[in-house]
Amino acid sequence: MLTLPAPAKLNLMLHIVGRRPDGYHSLQTLFQILDFGDTLTLEHQSGSAIELSCSDPALATPDNLVTRAARALQSATNTRHGVRLHLEKRLPLGGGVGGGSSDCASTLVGLNHLWSLNLSIDELADIGVKLGADVPVFVRGYSAWAEGIGEVLTPVELPEHWFVVVHPGIHVSTAALFNHPQLTRHTPVSTIRTALAGAGHNDFEPTVRALYPGIDRAFRELTELTGADAEPVRLSGSGSCMFIKTRSDMAAQQILNSIHDQYPGYRAFLARGVNQSSLQRNLAKQA
Repeated sequence: MLTLPAPAKLNLMLHIVGRRPDGYHSLQTLFQILDFGDTLTLEHQSGSAIELSCSDPALATPDNLVTRAARALQSATNTRHGVRLHLEKRLPLGGGVGGGSSDCASTLVGLNHLWSLNLSIDELADIGVKLGADVPVFVRGYSAWAEGIGEVLTPVELPEHWFVVVHPGIHVSTAALFNHPQLTRHTPVSTIRTALAGAGHNDFEPTVRALYPGIDRAFRELTELTGADAEPVRLSGSGSCMFIKTRSDMAAQQILNSIHDQYPGYRAFLARGVNQSSLQRNLAKQA
């Protein structure tokens, strides 16, 4: 049996720099891995059946990325192994923090170990990108500068700041955003150096705030809680989670306390940015 983390990520910036002939958008983004996320338990079982349970029973479906990842790995390797999977869900659905993609990656990495398949990280990432553009960054397990559709990764070393991540209880449709006429699709191409220096923005943010008044209101409310020890509120990915980067865990805790006191309807958590994923560290200890 294996118990593995499935950590969250933030997009510290996200530029849409063009549209490809296949209809996908070309992106540039800075992925920050966090030390907070879901937990996946994998237990070998006889036969080839794949069984999934979840702390949220509504998510234990054949379409869940965990189930799809296990089936994709079976298909790619012609293995007849089976597995029981249990997902303890902590990350919000559709929040832009990579919950589903990270669950998918932890399944691929974990089953590669449990089933003794001996696939390389490159091979697992190639399987993962067919399931979701954000899956490879979790498979590889490091904070990264990303291009392409988000799968062309360059490792980066980021300061390990503390973040307050807030979900306002609103679901954002990524597909609808990508197809929206107001979305900016031709931001000038940037560089790793400028992104690491703190330049950049999230091209989704203006459209999300225009389409979802509740998220726009949350931006304004959270901005009132930030002070000298925190940076401006930003959107992660295509939303709807927002994040506040702080200079210390104490500053982050104070902001979190204020959110709980003043806006109890929001889901919020603290997390520290890390450069290496807890998935790979945890698996190395169990190997």
